[in-house]
Formats: sequence, structure tokens, C-alpha cells
Amino acid sequence: MFMAPPLDGIPRDIAAVADYAVYARRRLDDNAWAYLDGAAGDELTRAWNRAAFDRQALLPRVMADVVGGHCQATLFGREYPCPILLAPVAWQKLFQPDGELATAYTAAALGVGMILSTLASSSLEEVAAAARQGGDGPRWFQLYLQPERDLNEDLIRRAEAAGYEAIVFTVDAPLNGIRNREQRAGFQLPPGIEAVNLRRPQDPDDRQGFALRERSLAEKRKRRGPSNVFDDLMHCAPTWKDLDWLLAATRLPVIVKGILHPDDALRAVDMGAAGIVVSNHGGRTLDTLPASLDALPAIADRLLGRVPILLDGGIQRGSDIFKAIALGASAVLIGRPYIHALAATGPLGVAHVIRLLHDELEATMALCGVARLEQISTAYLYDNPNRRTEP
Repeated sequence: MFMAPPLDGIPRDIAAVADYAVYARRRLDDNAWAYLDGAAGDELTRAWNRAAFDRQALLPRVMADVVGGHCQATLFGREYPCPILLAPVAWQKLFQPDGELATAYTAAALGVGMILSTLASSSLEEVAAAARQGGDGPRWFQLYLQPERDLNEDLIRRAEAAGYEAIVFTVDAPLNGIRNREQRAGFQLPPGIEAVNLRRPQDPDDRQGFALRERSLAEKRKRRGPSNVFDDLMHCAPTWKDLDWLLAATRLPVIVKGILHPDDALRAVDMGAAGIVVSNHGGRTLDTLPASLDALPAIADRLLGRVPILLDGGIQRGSDIFKAIALGASAVLIGRPYIHALAATGPLGVAHVIRLLHDELEATMALCGVARLEQISTAYLYDNPNRRTEP
């Protein structure tokens, strides 16, 4: 794995979050870049995520008194300095030697929420310890359902014991998307980088035991049927029964991530989900899914404020966050932007990305005549079919 030396400080020409991508590309080899920057198929959904924000214009109100305003948000009883959380991104040591530890420390220092991936390259206990060193920032654990029920239980118990405050249940990626850019690059994990949390906690260095489990699963696959998708990969895909099991298995709030259809959102909430993440997985699972922002209004209309709604996909500006909140989101997740910064300048870059988005959001609010997040609505969106006539 080739990784150029990190930059010493933030380059002067980085004025916006998107500027970090160029520097990240220079530091990362083709293998890591294909994984980070690529998406499924022709990468149309990824492009549509960004385009949805670009085509939505704002409609400001002038001469409003916004002195004393702020963009603080409250989620599940905890106050956040801004409605921004760091999305779960796997194998962060691909991009920076300290990986998730650097991200957790920075997020905690700024009081911003971090969601740790099941496929993290650092253990969830190590990440929790790094976060405690940084401050009192909230952290959530993202769960990819594993084939063995007891391994899922182990992950949940460990997350609870380590102080994670919510479980984010990702339901839209039961198999990897057809990522042609990764295929062309021949993507593979370099030696020393792996999903360490999927080792057995009672014997985390038992490579032989892990190999035996893999062989056992392979034998089961042979007996299921001829289809690699339907008889193998989808055999362990999450179902509504698994959500029901998870809700009963943990005392933590469960947030369901990967919802695009209003009926699915309503069913999840009716079953007891504490929140929803409207997401198309950054365009990484199935291409030509709608942009997350385009899917948001119908879900918000269906849920009618019963639970917080979060959104990810395409966010690069504070004005993007404003638009998401206007259409029904309570907060947003950012993924690639903070990883670009992590790759380019390490934890300093992650902090800078958060600060840029925070400041841009406040500037957007002030220039639109809004002092608090709860005042943001479709009244501030130009030529939108959902727009209210009065703020």
C-alpha cells in the first residue's frame, strides 16, 4: 500500500470541503482511491446525489433579526453543536495510519457524533478509548448483520459496554454493489488491514478459528443452491424479523439506515426504530437509485415528525445541510468529505471539514433570515413543490 507523507498543515488553497479531494488523490494509491471514490455501476446515483442539491435553489427572507442564533441540534436527548455526524466508513487505515482512532478523537474533541463501521480497521473498544481522550463526543455503532446470531450479539454487547449510544442498523447493503471502478483497479485490502471487530472477542488472534468458520460457511453455501446471489449472499440478508430481533436484543436506540421508500420508513418506526437514515449508501450498492435528497420529502411526510430523520449522500456545503433540514431531516451524515480530509492532512483536516460545514451552515441560516434549525422549512426553498408560502 502506497501512501504519500501527510501534508504539514492545511494548504492555503483549501477553502471548501470539496477542495480536499485533490489532495487525497495525490496521497492515496489507485487501490485505496478506487474504494473511497468509486460507486456502483456507472456511478449515476452518486452524481445524482450531488445534482439534487445543486438544482435546489434557496429563497431567503431579508432584514430578519437573527442575532443570537445558532445551529445546535438535539438528537436522542443529547445536544450537538451542529446537525452533522460522521458517517460509518470501513477500513479507515486505508487512508491514514491511525484510521478510526484519529477520526474518533477529532469528532469527540468537537462534540460531533461519529458512527463506527462494523468493518472498522480498529476495534470498537480502541475507538471508544480514543474518543474519551478527545472529549465527550457521542459515538454510535453501525451494525452489518452477520451470518451468526451470536456474533451479532457479541458486537451489540461490546458496543453497549464501550459506551456507544445507539445502534445504526444498515439494511441496504446485503451484498456489495457492482463497483466497476474497484474491479478495474483490482481492489483488495493490503496486509495488516482487516475488519478486526469480526474476530471472536474471546480469542481475537485466533486465525485458525476464523478460517474454520469461513470453511463452515462455505460448506453451507454449497448445500443451498446454484445462485451466488439468491442462494448464498442473500441467505444472510437482513429482514424485518431481524429488525424485530435487534430491537429486543439491545437497550440502545436503533436507527435504521438505508431507507428510500416511505412505506419502509413507516414500517420500521411502527416496529420501534428510534430513527431513520435516508440513504442510498453513497451510490455504492445499486446504481440508478434516486438521490437521497429527492427521496426525503415523501418519507418526512409519511413519518410526520415521529422520529428523527437523518440523511446522507452528496453533502459538500453548509447550504446543502440547510436544504436537507428544510425538506425534513433533523441532521445529516457526511462520508467521503471527511475521509478525503483524513487522507490529506489527518485529524486536522477532519476538524477543518467539520468547521467549514458548521460555519457555512450558520452563514446560510443568517442570510436566509433563520436563527434556529427549527425555523428552517420549505418556505426557504425556491420553486419547490413542497414549499410553504410563509415561513
